[in-house]
Amino acid sequence: MKKYVFITGATSGFGEACAEIFAKNGYSLIISGRRKEKLNALQEKLNDLEVDVIPLNFDVRNEKEVNDAVDSLDESVKLKIEILINNAGLAVGRSSIEEGITDDWDRMIDTNVKGLLYVSKKIIPFLKANKSGHIFNLGSIAGKEVYPGGNVYCASKHAVDALSRAMRIDLVNYNIKVTNIAPGAAETEFSLVRFKGDEKTAKAVYDGYEPLIAKDISETIYFVATRPQHVTINDLVIMPTAQASATVFKKI
Repeated sequence: MKKYVFITGATSGFGEACAEIFAKNGYSLIISGRRKEKLNALQEKLNDLEVDVIPLNFDVRNEKEVNDAVDSLDESVKLKIEILINNAGLAVGRSSIEEGITDDWDRMIDTNVKGLLYVSKKIIPFLKANKSGHIFNLGSIAGKEVYPGGNVYCASKHAVDALSRAMRIDLVNYNIKVTNIAPGAAETEFSLVRFKGDEKTAKAVYDGYEPLIAKDISETIYFVATRPQHVTINDLVIMPTAQASATVFKKI
């Protein structure tokens, strides 16, 4: 029977890397993202691996778009979803509370928290019907500790951490695993988005040490997803060797 992995934010970074590793190991995919061209390009790239790849173009912040996209799937596909990777997320800006931009706050809360909830609410009934499944929520070291200028982003990732634990309690009777993945510094589009396209500032975040890359996280997620049925890894913090906390680094 085909097994499907549903991945949000699949057009770059951790999401794209997860799509690649699961497809290479025979999983069919439902990939979602806001950027239609990148979504279609990823579908074309993965088609060579002879697995089904279904692209869904929607914004996780829009509940109606989420519902309409999932409703568009064939019923047979919905019931073959085995893994949900709630990867869509972002940080925008880095300032103290009184200097924060409310639009930035809305983007982070709507994507990192409400988007995760909208997608989870829509997919969980299929996992419950099968009495099995695995949900991965992409958190962050920012969901474990706070740092200067991180305020709302940290709050949103603390919410992801809490929701992961709450989901585990709600779903344990259905044999559904829930794992919170909390990466430290990883060189993806993250800093470029946070600093609103300022490439120089974004690049400087990773100067002087070797950060994580997307493949490090996707390989970890695949490892966790392939543990025996009786084994659940609830929570993982993953950092570069040069990083000891959100703000402490060994730099050259």
